Formats: sequence, C-alpha cells, structure tokens
Amino acid sequence: MTRQLYAQTVSVPNGHYFLVAGKPEYLGQVLASLAVSLGPLAAGLGKGYSSPAIASLQERDADAFLVNGQQASWLASLSLLGALFGAPLGGAAVRWGRRRTLIFAGAPLSLCWIITVFSVSVEVMCFAAFVSGFLVAIVQLSAQVYVSEIATPSIRGGLSALLKIAGHIGVLVAFAAGAFLDWRQLAGLISLAPAAMCVAMWKIPESPGWLVLRGRLSEAEEALRWLRGENADLRFELSVLQAHVLNKKVPVSPSSLLHSLKTPVFIACGLMFFQRFSGANAFNFYVVSVFKETFGGTNPHSAAVAVAVVQLLSSLLSGLLVDIAGRLPLLVASSVLMSFALASFGSFAYYEDVYPKTVPNLDWIPLLCVLIFTVAFTLGISPISWLLVTELFALEQRGLGAALATAFSYLCAFIGVKTFVDFQELFGLYGAFWLYAFISVCGLCFVVCCVPETKGRDLTEIDAYR
Repeated sequence: MTRQLYAQTVSVPNGHYFLVAGKPEYLGQVLASLAVSLGPLAAGLGKGYSSPAIASLQERDADAFLVNGQQASWLASLSLLGALFGAPLGGAAVRWGRRRTLIFAGAPLSLCWIITVFSVSVEVMCFAAFVSGFLVAIVQLSAQVYVSEIATPSIRGGLSALLKIAGHIGVLVAFAAGAFLDWRQLAGLISLAPAAMCVAMWKIPESPGWLVLRGRLSEAEEALRWLRGENADLRFELSVLQAHVLNKKVPVSPSSLLHSLKTPVFIACGLMFFQRFSGANAFNFYVVSVFKETFGGTNPHSAAVAVAVVQLLSSLLSGLLVDIAGRLPLLVASSVLMSFALASFGSFAYYEDVYPKTVPNLDWIPLLCVLIFTVAFTLGISPISWLLVTELFALEQRGLGAALATAFSYLCAFIGVKTFVDFQELFGLYGAFWLYAFISVCGLCFVVCCVPETKGRDLTEIDAYR
C-alpha cells in the first residue's frame, strides 16, 4: 500500500522541532538507530586502533618514544580493563536517561582521543586507553538499551545488528587508515566519531519506555510519534507501556529482585563467557602474529584486512537474518561452525609444528578456517548475545541487568586477551585453539539447554513470559 505523503512539525522532549515529510513507519527508528550507531562506530575504531598504532610506534614513529612488547600488550588490553569498570556506571547512568547518557559520555570520549594525539609517553597513551575503554562501555550499553526500547519487535533484531555493523565498519576503517596514517593522525581521525554522535543525538528523542517509567507521558507520546510516524496509532503501545510500569511499581524485596534477575543474568553472562572465550579475542587482537606463525608466504596484514571485510559483510547478513531465522537457529549454527573452524585451525597449526613447511602453498587452509570462524561468530553469538542482554531484562531492571552482563563480558574479554599468550606458551598454538574449540562445543550445549527464543516478541511480552 502506498503511504500518503504529508508534512508535519514534530516536537521532541529536548525542545527541538523538525519538519518530517512523508515519514514512513520505520524511518524514525532507523534514523535514531543510525545516530546512536556512531557510538559503536567509535568503539570499533578504538578496537582496531591498537594493531596499526603499535606497529607505527615500533616502526615508522619509533623516534617519538619507544614501546616494548609488554607495554604494547598493556596498550592493547587496558581499554578492556577500563570497560570492566565503566559497565556498572553505565548501568546506573542509563537510569538518568538513555539519550542523555550517550551525549555526556561521547564528549569526554572524543577528548581522550585528542589526548592520545598529543601523547608524549606510553604512560599517557595507556591512561587515555583506560579512560576511553571506560567511556566506550557506557556508550555501548546505553546504545544497546536505547535501540532495543525504541524498535518495534519486527525490526528490533535488525536495528540491534546495526550497532554491531557500525563497530565492524570502525575496525575495518581503523585497519585501512592505519596503513596510511601514523598513530597520532589515526587517533585524530577516531576523535571525530564520538563528537559526531553527540551532535546527532541532539536531533533524536529520548526512549519512550524510559519517559513512561519516569511518568512523563506527554513527552513519551511525542517521542513515539517521532519514531513511529504521524499516522501511527499509539494508543495501544502507550497503554501497554503504562500498564507494564504500573505493575512494576509494587514494592519489591531484595530477595525477590535477586530471584527475578537470576535467570536472565545466568543466560546473559553465560553467552558472554562463551563469546569471549571462543577464540575471537585471539583473532581480533593477535591476528597478524597468529598468521605470521601459520603462513608461508602470504602477507599477514593483507589477510587481516580480508578478515575485517568478511566480518563486516557477515554482520550485514546477520542484520537481515536475525528477525527472519530467529535467535536460536543462528546461535546453534554459529556454535557448530565455530567449533569446526577452531578445531581445524588447531589441527593445521599442529601439522605445521610437527612437519614444518613440508608442503608449500597451504596458506589458504588457516585463512579459510579464520574466515569460517569470522562468518560464524559474526552471524550468531557476537550480535545475538548483546541483543539478548537487553531483551531478557525487564524495563525497570534493564540498566542493572545490562550493567552486570556487560561488566562480566569485559572481564572475560580482558582475561581472554591477556591469557592467549599464556595458553600459547603452555599448550602451543594448536593446543590453545583446541581449547577454544572445546569451549565452543560447551557453548553449543549451553545454547540448546538454556537460551529462549525471543524472535517477534514484544519486550513486555518477554518480561511476562519470564
């Protein structure tokens, strides 16, 4: 059916007014999600910064200040340690407002990258990395909560996947730009993303669910009108939100709160554990060094860029499939393929260790294993675990629950990044990846036994089901 064009002035709670012409039903949600996705884009740029920046410091720009191997490892992992402390604060901050939190976290995040541009020692860079990781955790948690609350059930999975897509674009841009820019110039480029997010967030409304939770019903209706379109009938959605909030205003004892959080926290943290210890951190933070050990003549840097491109394409496909195939089928397929790819990569590394370079031109085997793993990881457990973090928790518990799951995720990520070298020294490269394969098999069992399907369900319906 062709939608009739119209021109309408729409107000939002921040006092801005916009002329919306011919606005389709989903356009407002997509525009808001695109604005919010600048936060995960900044996070992806930061994630991809360490590899080219460390190479720049150790090679092209070594006259500025020297960085040894241990300092480089801390520079790569301190952002994850900062994120571990940032996630709990993010859970508290979103109670202050999802949109407001994103704006006030974005400005200092941009400042951190400007500090990196003018760093005069590795200690200053490490400090900036820690603080930026702290702020990135707040931004990512707030962005995920915001998108899950503004999206209708039919496109919630796709819009949530948009945040992961933006992060993968950030990693790819950082890898590609790092080939031409030194570490200072690259940090300057990254500082633009959080600043752009702050500007874009001024133009979109606050989460209607949060506004209803705070009793600001007229503002919630205006926000929903901006997001759903002028022709949308908002009465049912508003009544559902109000009824849900009223039901939750009954005083809850601490024991009842812990009981209601127990199951979603267990599922969310379980998914985060298997995501972080699946070997993804080894490929994300050590991909060049891993390829150097297994490749014969292929350029490991070119292979790393190829992996980033495949990761981006897979995330685009994930955004299309998550609301069609459902969460559980993608999680199961992801775990199976990841286990196969990790076991195969470990077996090849074992063969190379026992029979070094006996057969030439086998570089395509480890590259294929990494690409299969990347596709499986990016299609399934990576985006869906973050989506389920916001779907499983009730509205009034979403900030606390998401904070617990996010903090646990970053703790696992920090441990995973720091222990990969230890696993490699203890078990060999092949043993480390066989261990990751075993963990992925355990993750498959966890998904089948514990994770519910949430496809097509409204967040209030999921809360009632829980």
